[in-house]
Amino acid sequence: MHSKAYIGRFAPSPSGPLHFGSLIAALGSYLRARALQGKWLVRIEDIDPPREVEGASQGILSTLEAYGLHWDDSVLFQSSRLADYEAQLQQLLSQNKAYYCQCTRKQIQAMGHSYDGRCGRLTPALNAGAIRIRNDQPIDQFTDQLMGQIKVDEDFAREDFIIKRRDGLYAYQLAVVMDDAFQGITEVVRGCDLLTSSARQASLFHQFEHHCPNWLHLPLACAEPGRKLSKQNHAPAIDNQAPQQSIQAALVFLGQSKVDIDAPEIMLAQAVAQFNLDSVPKQQQIILQR
Repeated sequence: MHSKAYIGRFAPSPSGPLHFGSLIAALGSYLRARALQGKWLVRIEDIDPPREVEGASQGILSTLEAYGLHWDDSVLFQSSRLADYEAQLQQLLSQNKAYYCQCTRKQIQAMGHSYDGRCGRLTPALNAGAIRIRNDQPIDQFTDQLMGQIKVDEDFAREDFIIKRRDGLYAYQLAVVMDDAFQGITEVVRGCDLLTSSARQASLFHQFEHHCPNWLHLPLACAEPGRKLSKQNHAPAIDNQAPQQSIQAALVFLGQSKVDIDAPEIMLAQAVAQFNLDSVPKQQQIILQR
């Protein structure tokens, strides 16, 4: 069913160097794609300039190469797609499938932390502010290829969520769906921190009449319960000079058999040959031993 038709991806944001948690997502998506003889693409999600670190994009690509994680095709930078996002937004607004909203976080908290769609009912309609999708096709459950049936909170699933921010930046949900469709991604492999986002993204795929990819969420690497390794939490960068130890540790984290310590490309080829999805832990978080 998959073979050459499978297209997976790794899509980091350039907010800092890759850390062990990033490596889990990169390696997990790479192994899955290569084990199914598919393509593995890399996309740099550089649409949030305030959070970006100068030189991080090139640093991420250099790290992937040092780890033997060689991608197919050209790297897609989301910053090259802004005109496409804007065209989609204008089409949605013209069809009354999206609307402007000026509600503050404080107002939304007063609604019970779930936005009630009030700006979408105003006449005349607002013409400035954040832009929300009219979420006419809410999805509150989906099948995860590792974890099985996933159910998300109904209020969350039904909310008219933001697709362009008040500050003029394009929202993650809009950009990721448009780019996954543009690149023909057949399966999204990433961390469990984006589990609920998948429901919202599935609803956008349906609204945009794009084929929805499969979902596969990997366990998160956490320093302590509820605190995932992230750039915001100052997780240390992985070592580009000696990648073998980190590759082995990431394989063990993903429940895979150890490989012989060798050049990264040779280690990955062995890891692909013995990759077993059923061995990947199904819990959402794993606490790393210090």
